[in-house]
Amino acid sequence: MKQLDPANEVTIWERNAPDDTFGFGVVFSDETLGGIEHADEHVYRTMTEQFARWSDIDIQYRGEIRTSGGQGFAAMSRKELLHILQQRCTELGVTIHYRQLAPDVEELAATHDLVLAADGLNSTVRTRYAGVFRPTLDRRHNKYMWLGTDRVFEAFEFFVKHTPYGIMQVHAYPYSAGGSTFIVEMHESVWRNAGFHDFADREFAPGENDEKSIAQLSEIFADELDGHVLQANNSKWIEFTTVRNEGWLHGNIVLIGDAAHTAHFSIGSGTKLAMEDALALAACLHENDSVAAGLDAYEAERRPVVESVQRAAQASLEWFESIAKYTDQPPDQFAFNLLTRSRRITYDNLRLRDDGFVDSIDGWYLSTQADATGAVTSTRPPMFYPLRIKGVELPNRILVSPMDMYAATDGVPSDFHLVHLGSKALGGAGLVMTEMVCVSPEGRITPGCAGLYTEEQEKSWSRIVDFVHTSTRSKIGVQLGHSGRKGATKVMWEGIDDPLETGGWETVSPSAIPYGPGNRTPREITTVELGEVTTQFVDAAQAAARAGFDILELHCAHGYLLSSFLSPLANRRTDEFGGSLENRLRFPLRVFDAIREVWPADRPLSVRISATDWADDGNTIDDAIAIARAFAEHGVDVLHVSTGQVVKHEKPAFGRSYQTPFADRIRQEVGVPHGVAVVAVGAISSHDDVNSVLLAGRADLVAIGRAHLWDPQWTLHAAVEQGYRGTAAEWPAPFRAGSRKPPAGRTDGPPPRLQLVRAAARPSELSRRWRPPLAVESH
Repeated sequence: MKQLDPANEVTIWERNAPDDTFGFGVVFSDETLGGIEHADEHVYRTMTEQFARWSDIDIQYRGEIRTSGGQGFAAMSRKELLHILQQRCTELGVTIHYRQLAPDVEELAATHDLVLAADGLNSTVRTRYAGVFRPTLDRRHNKYMWLGTDRVFEAFEFFVKHTPYGIMQVHAYPYSAGGSTFIVEMHESVWRNAGFHDFADREFAPGENDEKSIAQLSEIFADELDGHVLQANNSKWIEFTTVRNEGWLHGNIVLIGDAAHTAHFSIGSGTKLAMEDALALAACLHENDSVAAGLDAYEAERRPVVESVQRAAQASLEWFESIAKYTDQPPDQFAFNLLTRSRRITYDNLRLRDDGFVDSIDGWYLSTQADATGAVTSTRPPMFYPLRIKGVELPNRILVSPMDMYAATDGVPSDFHLVHLGSKALGGAGLVMTEMVCVSPEGRITPGCAGLYTEEQEKSWSRIVDFVHTSTRSKIGVQLGHSGRKGATKVMWEGIDDPLETGGWETVSPSAIPYGPGNRTPREITTVELGEVTTQFVDAAQAAARAGFDILELHCAHGYLLSSFLSPLANRRTDEFGGSLENRLRFPLRVFDAIREVWPADRPLSVRISATDWADDGNTIDDAIAIARAFAEHGVDVLHVSTGQVVKHEKPAFGRSYQTPFADRIRQEVGVPHGVAVVAVGAISSHDDVNSVLLAGRADLVAIGRAHLWDPQWTLHAAVEQGYRGTAAEWPAPFRAGSRKPPAGRTDGPPPRLQLVRAAARPSELSRRWRPPLAVESH
């Protein structure tokens, strides 16, 4: 602010002394450094003189090391950073009061144009105006301690250690020629097993260290410290708290830094976020005519950036909370999984950074597929490995999601369905799924929904299946379901979930509870009717088998009848089908078992579930694990993991690949132990994300929905973009002339040579390893 206009009067009240700081080093990304350089070249130049710079990440796991380069890190001492910023403030005429609490915030707001509340995680300003800012504080499950060491590491180090107490992990990185940050983290259960709770069971004074815990950590990590010591600075056990605020502004008061938002240390630092806040805030105030307009512009610009970072941070912290679930993975897969945990770094992104690392991971993945694929002898993108489930072999790992088309007449699929499903099969997808095919007229969602309860419907489905089988290498699956309380509604473009005004039918559900305030109240289904519905599912399954479908999926998700039985928000029954989760599972399992009896034994059976209801008192991922395990024990071959749509008042945490963590956990805890394939779905639209999901072991198949509506040949185009040609993405003979990407409107040719002598190749400016300059002793 002072640089932009020296007339600005800026006063800082700093409650600490000038050299007080907690922690040891702070890490910056190249992106953040670019912003600092643009904002204040003097600060940037001074910082660069202090940097430890490197590009490698080492992952030490099960006695082996995997290294990935090209990451680009710059770190420095927090005290040095404070000194640089303090000195710059002094040069520019900023007034700083050290060791002094600020005057009352309302007094400041009345006497100043702008008040920045940068008072940290436990912000008193945020607490005082909680009704305005509407904060949520999510205190997490892991314990961690911020330490330092005089061992100077050469790279960012992840130590994943199997101890007698459980898995402990260390995040460590150098920040100078003399030291490194050393953060120890573990699940609370491991922390208790190790006895740390005994040492931490008291109040520590400000600045006091948990010496007993530090001594024990020194013994546990003696090999990693390699004769060096741990250093403490107000070091004690804490839990990470994710801070979110619905608003950051109250009049001329604005929250920034940890007061406004926090992001887990495993993807960056709060210092970095706070400095980025300050850059954006100063710019927005400068670009607008009033403080109010500048603040509005700041929040509009900055909030999406912060929310994106927080989504990545949430994924990363949850991964580390669940790290024990991945420690049976081979070292190559574990390393890739760790690096891509936040979903910001991906398969393609890692290849850009370190091609050799990804080549080695590809080689490992090929070795794991050899027995299953036989003929596959060279590496390829992970999405193009075949997958055999029972007697059905899918040519690749792409599944076209079930998507309601609302284009049937009296439940009969039309030429529209033939073209829709046929085009996706011609487009190369390994498995094409129908929309939810209803088992009775009353089981339809809308009058336009397809069914499989008449001979005419079966005949029409047979025609579609025959086309897929005779014209493509794809397989085709049918999803069977009953709408339950979500039935008798308008087609989507006339009013999604809105009840039919005329021509409707009676809806049934486990309990007489409407889906939402605007929906009709269903009738509680009787036990006699449950038997009738079971018979309808069996009849439809037999018809599906006769029609030639390769896979049958039972729809137990999204709030339809079977899903409603599973959710406590829709099922309030007091009989054997309600109450406990075991009881709520009873009817869906009964239907599944009945279908299994009539479905051909060599064809797979799948179940789609909602892994969370996204609503208070509804099913959570822990319930979904139990549901998935129950179906696995009853013989399911595929678990298709979706979320939500069970109640109208749900609050999903939307974002790219936002449902993948649920599929991941179900695969680790149910899929792998029971030999069940798991499908990930939900805002996945790039082949890069697909490859990342598969290679990390988060799923066995990936469902792509809307991207296939945008581009029916999504899979074939993904193969072209990745340079893959082969049977896993085979262009139909009539289409082969189009198998090369057409040129753009203007295609530049190769550039002419314009240099008499070519410039010599310059060595990389950034070393892969941190090699601090040698200290020279004077005698």
